[in-house]
Amino acid sequence: MIKNSVKNIVLPFSICLFMALALYPDSALNPDTYSTEGLDLDFTVSEDLVVVTKEHSVKPNLFTPYLGKSFEGFKEALAFKESRGDYFTVNTLGYLGKYQFGAETLKVIGIYDPHQFLYNPELQEKAFIANAERNKWVLRKDITRFEGKKIGGVKITESGILAAAHLAGPGSVKKFLRSYGVQNFSDAYGSSVKYYMKKFSGYDTSMIAPDKKARVML
Repeated sequence: MIKNSVKNIVLPFSICLFMALALYPDSALNPDTYSTEGLDLDFTVSEDLVVVTKEHSVKPNLFTPYLGKSFEGFKEALAFKESRGDYFTVNTLGYLGKYQFGAETLKVIGIYDPHQFLYNPELQEKAFIANAERNKWVLRKDITRFEGKKIGGVKITESGILAAAHLAGPGSVKKFLRSYGVQNFSDAYGSSVKYYMKKFSGYDTSMIAPDKKARVML
């Protein structure tokens, strides 16, 4: 009984398969010779399906924090200009780290081991703050006198002054301001006090407290 049932199912299926192979040439079954010519391939996907696809698709992490003109924005923008934000780089003149400190400047703020400094990101961040605090104390009168004025077409701001002091030292910034731009120091790579004044203008550096004796506490 079971054998007869199997025969009744298999025999018609075999006949249909034989007829299909006979009706279609080998080229139709060969994927190398298959063509979509003449077929209507212009179709749209429903909005519901698009929404589902978007919700479940894997997306790269494109999030970038917007720092704007905050102090963090100032710090990171300056670091990017100095070293592209690389804590462990040393330039051709021997300046170190994310903010490109010289060994003599580090001594002023209490750091005497450049090797330790280079491999300690936390120490580098503390050094940046201490140096900015000291520079702000040295330049406090010049900030009050010149902030908001224009020198050589550049609006003078506190953040611009502090950035230029980081580049060239507070003495060079004093000379630039008090000569109304005539004395414009440039470093070995061509970056000038005026350029830094303009590039880093308008950031909020109010959290930096002027401190004559600013030191890094390890």
